[in-house]
Amino acid sequence: MAKSTGGSSKLLWLMILLVLMSTAAAGVAIYLVMNDRSDGSGNMQGQQLERQAPIFLKIDPFTVNLADDDFGSRLLYAGLSLKVGNEETRALLHEHMPQVRSRLLMLFSGKQASELTSPEGKRRLGDEVIAVLSEPLTQPQPPLDIRDVLFTEFIVQ
Repeated sequence: MAKSTGGSSKLLWLMILLVLMSTAAAGVAIYLVMNDRSDGSGNMQGQQLERQAPIFLKIDPFTVNLADDDFGSRLLYAGLSLKVGNEETRALLHEHMPQVRSRLLMLFSGKQASELTSPEGKRRLGDEVIAVLSEPLTQPQPPLDIRDVLFTEFIVQ
């Protein structure tokens, strides 16, 4: 009987050892899975922190006479902001604001009210604003990075 007790004692120790090893292996597996998940979200947070804030240049609203149409003289009251790609572009446009406003007034005054009242007309006008402001304001001048024209106020009367 002493022999059978020794054999079952060894079997008991073997089973305890196997349970401990499988528990340790499960713990390591869970740790690795959880560590991978936290690294993934950590990278997402790192990417979100690298996101750059947009750079805008506000242009004060102005009123301009539009080209005459079937209804006679019409007015445009417009305020806009430019979304630019870098601080250098914003600074250059700000330094040359009188030229910027003059170019915009000249562009807008050549338009008829019917061209500006539709959403498509406003999109075309935004593209024309980018084109007219992309022409050099000074010499030498690095290329300007104007990405979008945002109309903040727009009344045709």
